[in-house]
Amino acid sequence: MNPSGMICLLMTLCLAAIPAYAGSPAKISVNGGTLHGTLELPAGKAPCPVALIIPGSGPTDRDGNNPLAGGKNNSLKMLAEALAANGIASLRYDKRGISQSAPAMLGEKDLRFETYIGDAAMWVKELRQNQRFTRVVIIGHSEGSLIGMVACRKSDADAFVSIAGAGIPASDLLLSQLQPKLPQDLFNAAADIVDRLNHGQITDSLPPALMALFRESVQPYLISWFRYDPASEIAKLEIPVLIVQGSTDIQVDMENAKVLADSNRLARRITIDGMNHILKKVAGNLQEQVTSYGDPSLPIAEELVEELTAFVLSLETVVPDKNRL
Repeated sequence: MNPSGMICLLMTLCLAAIPAYAGSPAKISVNGGTLHGTLELPAGKAPCPVALIIPGSGPTDRDGNNPLAGGKNNSLKMLAEALAANGIASLRYDKRGISQSAPAMLGEKDLRFETYIGDAAMWVKELRQNQRFTRVVIIGHSEGSLIGMVACRKSDADAFVSIAGAGIPASDLLLSQLQPKLPQDLFNAAADIVDRLNHGQITDSLPPALMALFRESVQPYLISWFRYDPASEIAKLEIPVLIVQGSTDIQVDMENAKVLADSNRLARRITIDGMNHILKKVAGNLQEQVTSYGDPSLPIAEELVEELTAFVLSLETVVPDKNRL
């Protein structure tokens, strides 16, 4: 999109006084049970583009809330409502084992990273069959970025957005997080276990201090997860790609966004100044960061909504309408 076109789109945004959207329940049947989500529709706007919003790692629910973070922040809920206010529908969902989709969780030894990829691809295919939607965009947040970029190819999505996504394999990211926290001998043991997992080998002899992280039942999942390199995966996409990173994100640094953007010739990278990992405008102060993770009154960054809206609406003219081919 040329600069003048971007400006015209931004001038149409209605960021102020976003109405409270109730959303409609959505669900799909998957191997193991049912996944539940929320469909947000713009008022009186059909047909329109739709975004599948994939949440991050751990017990993070469809609204962006993690019970381990000390409260609700509602970041993804706010994002969905802001997109709806600007003419873009969205579907956000609880992954297997999380919130309303908890019963669909497979046994730990049977779970694979591909399970999450397949679930996302199924949601996209469901959305594509709905004649209310013109384009389907995947928006992956944090770990949802890697899930989303692989699901794009499996579901033939029209475009991809990575928000705070890692640019290095999960095994490297894990070791970088463990190194400053473990004594050298224990870190060496962890590095050896990770190396074995990277070679597809199960390890049944573990130091007690590492048992929770590398227990034998979770190792098949780790093996499946570690084999994906985000830089390699995003390089395979031949659709419009937007890489978004906040400058005050204390979980994923700026270099990750650069690695992702440099890996795909179609990618555009933007930095949201002052935005943290949960999409809120927060300074780098650790206490302010921690507090924001449990503060639902703090709004998400307006610049994020502006950039996503402009990107998605631009697809209406540059991407073929696959629903009507």
